[in-house]
Amino acid sequence: MTAQLERGQGLASTIARVILGVIFFAHGWQKFVTYGIDNVAANFDKMDVPLPTLSAWFAGIVELVGGAALIIGLAVPIVAVLGIIDMLGAIIFVHWDNGFFATGGGYELPLALIAGLIAVGIASHGSLAADTHLFKNRSKVNA
Repeated sequence: MTAQLERGQGLASTIARVILGVIFFAHGWQKFVTYGIDNVAANFDKMDVPLPTLSAWFAGIVELVGGAALIIGLAVPIVAVLGIIDMLGAIIFVHWDNGFFATGGGYELPLALIAGLIAVGIASHGSLAADTHLFKNRSKVNA
């Protein structure tokens, strides 16, 4: 792969990772600060989310801490998997019955977030990611 193409892919991955990170961080902040985790758990209970208190904490932490980790590029594949689990829960327990489109409360946004998480989870993270510097000696897999 040419150095120019590799830099371009790293930059694209960084932009996508930061955008996703901001979205997740904002939703986690909303759960902890705006609504309060107890209110989120109460709403999860009303929506028949299993283990609503644990689920609220899981979602809040994954979104807040995971969003921050995505922004700085730390543990990106792990954060991506946890975010996908979070969004699958959102689709199954909150959005599915509302249909596809986000305007009607559907699963369009969480599905798009899953697509983004898959992409950044497997992509080269580029020079602006913490993972790149922390794991710079690991072997590269070239396709």
